[in-house]
Order: sequence, then structure tokens, then C-alpha cells
Amino acid sequence: RLRTRTNRSGGIQGGISNGEIINMRIAFKPTSTISRKQNTVTRDKKETELIARGRHDPCVVPRAVPMVEASVALVLIDQLLAQYAQCQLFPINSDFQEPLQLPKLEQSG
Repeated sequence: RLRTRTNRSGGIQGGISNGEIINMRIAFKPTSTISRKQNTVTRDKKETELIARGRHDPCVVPRAVPMVEASVALVLIDQLLAQYAQCQLFPINSDFQEPLQLPKLEQSG
């Protein structure tokens, strides 16, 4: 089987898969802290105001992994369906298709 010497392109060159394993890097910006006063309730059911200072945000990594996986799956299946549609690789149901008739060529001679 022909392969590239390295997979430094992550399996995609010029927007097209080259047959190697597709690698990707995902980055997220930190979630923002809301610095405005917010009305809230304590565990003792007393009303209070919450003022956030610094970074006390929850980690988004546990939620990020399934979101990225689902997004990648949607993009890949969309491209696969586009490829199938463009190359007419879907099976043709002959019950719904008219037979193809090629023009007859005249023989010279």
C-alpha cells in the first residue's frame, strides 16, 4: 500500500483526505466570568448577591469531548454523502428509473 512518509498534515491535504489517520487539535478559550452582581439564593434559602472575582469557572473539558466528537462525525458524514451524491455511488432503484438508451452510432464504410 502506498503511504506518505510522515503524517504531518494530519491526514488532510488541501481539504482532501490523503488516506492517513486524521489528526486534529482542538482549542477552547476559557469561559468568561460574569463580573456583574447577580441575585441568588444560598443553601439556607436566604437571598443574597453574588459577585464573582477571579476565575472560578467550571472545567468545560468533560462537555467539550462529546461536542467535538459529534461535530466531527457530522462533518465527516456530510462530506461522505456529498462524495456519494457527486459520484453517483448510491444504489439505483430500477423501479424508479427509466432505462438509459444510448444513441446508436452509424457505421461508416
